[in-house]
Formats: sequence, structure tokens, C-alpha cells
Amino acid sequence: MEADFYMIREREIKQAANGSLYANFTLQQQHNLLSARLWDITDDQQQKFVPKSVVKVEGALETFRSKQMLTIKKIRLATEDDQINRTELISKPGLSREDLWHELRMMMDDIESPTLQQLVKEIYSNRGIREKLTTYPAGKTYHHAYYAGLLEQIVELMTAALQLLPLYKTINGDIVLAACLLGDIGKIQALNDPLTPEYTTVGELIGQVVLSIEMINQAAQQQKIDVLNKEVVQLKHTILGQYDQTEETSVKPKTAEAILYFYLKRMNTELRALEQVNEEGFPYIPLFKRKMFTHFEEEGE
Repeated sequence: MEADFYMIREREIKQAANGSLYANFTLQQQHNLLSARLWDITDDQQQKFVPKSVVKVEGALETFRSKQMLTIKKIRLATEDDQINRTELISKPGLSREDLWHELRMMMDDIESPTLQQLVKEIYSNRGIREKLTTYPAGKTYHHAYYAGLLEQIVELMTAALQLLPLYKTINGDIVLAACLLGDIGKIQALNDPLTPEYTTVGELIGQVVLSIEMINQAAQQQKIDVLNKEVVQLKHTILGQYDQTEETSVKPKTAEAILYFYLKRMNTELRALEQVNEEGFPYIPLFKRKMFTHFEEEGE
């Protein structure tokens, strides 16, 4: 593989059977994540090649246990002469935080309910929340796993909801739109960094969905809204029912709004996850827990 620039997203130092040390890296370039390995890593390299570092690497790309792995042959830190912008390096091509934020602010006005508008404005007007919301990825690996990926997914969910709601006249659109805006807000507490995200202690112990509900309850209290208000309860139910319903303890969608949000979220997550797959043929994708077909080969290949 030709030499190229990446940001080190994760690093793990391990010991080989012969006693030498090696490093496993997760490298990021735009919305692509690549596993890489550097054998016989030196003390100096351990000091230099740490998470958030931008590096230029060259090596051999191989398939290991149905997953692509880069064996690094050459590696160095990026220099000023390379003129590499780290934020641009790990952002999805064409993604603009400013444009997405402007678009999202316009769509917020589609919520007509005064109660839900208060909740949304209470959360989104917080500068600290807004800064994280517009820079954090939506996850570590599977989908929207890049700088400002969370903001992009929220905009995509809002866009899809606004397109579909006119088809279903009996659905309370305000509930669905508020869920699109607030359903993943807990991720800013569940993850700890926009560049090299790891789960926080509360993220591991409580999870982003419950953290989202807690933030909604706090916003309701700030606005002197009863947390058992009918619309607030509907909103929280819609958010709690957004994930896999196979677990007996999970909250299952019991309203039309919760059903629509569940499928909007699932469709967006799974289709974007497929977009991030770089491997050809039928690679195994953990999100689906099965092999998935990526694309047909070109004629003559």
C-alpha cells in the first residue's frame, strides 16, 4: 500500500511470543478506520506514536480473520511541511459542521409544541453541550464514526422524518422530531473525546439512552415542566424504544411515534454502516452479526 497520512485513533502495546513488543493501531482517514500493526516497536516509537498523532505510514495490506490489517513497514510523524489539517483528515469528505448546524437550527422550528420546543432549546442553547454535539462522532466504530458524525446523523434523521411524516397523518410529528433531536444527546456524556472517543465510566455503566433521558429530565426541571407531562412521557418512550427489541428487559415501541423513530434510526444506522465498509465481497460486519454483500465487481475483474 502506498504511503498515506492517518490519525492514530487507538493504540495497544502487546508482547509477542518471542518477547518483543508490538503495537496494534486503529488508524483513521476521513470516515474510514483501518487496523494496523507495527512489529518490534521501540521505546522512542512508543513515545511518539500515540493517539491523536498524525502519521504517514506505508505497509502491506493483508486480510486476517476476515478483516483487513495493515502491517506497517515505514511510519513517521507528520510535520508542518506536510500541511495536514487533523480535523479535515478525520472528517467525512464534504461534511461541514457549520452547514449542518445551520440546517439543524432551521429544522428545529418545525416543532410546534411549546413544551417540546422548551426542552429542545434548553438543551441546545447550552454552549458546552452544543460544542460537543457538533464535534463528537455518533459512535466508536460502526457508523458515523468520525468528527461531527453525531451532528450529521441527527440532521439525517430530521431530514428523513420531515419527508415521511406527511404520509402518516395520525402521527404526532413533534414527538418524532424531538426524538430525532434528543434521542442520542446522551452520547456527549457516554463518549469522552471527539478525536479519539472512548466510553466514559457513566457511558459504560448507564449507557447513552438512559443518559439522554436524564438530560431531558434535567431540562424539564430547569423549564419547570413536569417530567410526567404527557408529551414528555411520549418523547421518553420513543427514545427508550430505539434499539434491538430482542431483550426481555428492553422497552418495546408501543406508539406509532416510537415505531417510526425505531425504523428511522435503524435504517440510517445500518445503511451508513454499510457505506463505511471498505472490503469487497462478503465481509463479516459485527453490527449485523453476519456477512454482508458490499458491491458487484466491475466487468473484466
